[in-house]
Amino acid sequence: MLIAIDHGNKLVKTVNCPPFTSGLVESEVQPFGSDVLKYQGKYYQLSDQRIPYRRDKTEDERFFILTLFAIAKEIEAADNYTPHPISVQLAVGLPPAHFGAQRQTFTRYFLGRGTISFIYRKKPYSIVIENALCFPQSYAAAVTVLSALSSEPKALVLDIGGFTADYIRVKNGEGKLDTCDSLENGVILLYNKIKSKVSAELDLLLDEAEIDAILIQKAPQADPAVARLVEQQAQEFVSDLFSTLRERGLELKSGKVVFVGGGSILLRRHIEMSGKVGTPIFVEEIRTNAKGYELLFRAGLGSR
Repeated sequence: MLIAIDHGNKLVKTVNCPPFTSGLVESEVQPFGSDVLKYQGKYYQLSDQRIPYRRDKTEDERFFILTLFAIAKEIEAADNYTPHPISVQLAVGLPPAHFGAQRQTFTRYFLGRGTISFIYRKKPYSIVIENALCFPQSYAAAVTVLSALSSEPKALVLDIGGFTADYIRVKNGEGKLDTCDSLENGVILLYNKIKSKVSAELDLLLDEAEIDAILIQKAPQADPAVARLVEQQAQEFVSDLFSTLRERGLELKSGKVVFVGGGSILLRRHIEMSGKVGTPIFVEEIRTNAKGYELLFRAGLGSR
């Protein structure tokens, strides 16, 4: 069974299931709730508190446990559950800036574990990860929209994620890997700036869910002073990101700019208000990278 997983620093995304926060709570005793996974004698529940950013996700087992959650959810969604061993093919990805140095370590992280047994939602699972292929994130996202850009002489696909903003240039529907890179300008950086600003100026502790609600205008009761600071920091963040892209020779006012990723959805209003993008196109599907990984895996274009 092929399962594509986008291991975001903020959210884990798969093709057929709702995204979930990249956060875990570990326990020695069985916790309350049904969405519980047991692996190697320990219990795990998903948490709204994401794991602190780490450049190398293979430093410990937490992203592997998140992968088991994702695999189980995809097996359930496909109605493929059986207590007998299930062969799994994994399609995963990394930011372009990390791809060359980390792809082999990242694929090895999932392989060579033999039969993996765990319990999820009180059902025993047994899986064998037979293969894992890795893809650059922005390229994977671009694959899902290339047909719509086939007649465009110049376009840019920009994926704003948790910690990185990944981009790739597209010409006449073909992704150009020589203009494919990452900037450490994801929304986690924005969250940290907002938290620091609000704490320093208003002596308030703001969490990421509150920031999200203000940015997408679903916090009508928010303190006006807090909302003002959040909006100001978001607009500065978008402006700085676009200036950095311009410094790299990427023109945003001519040609189409396709925005993908959760950060693009979150900041759509600020991107449109910036006046720095000629023709912005927003892909509202947050699972674009995962879908791209699946397409590339099936085409045999991955790397181990």
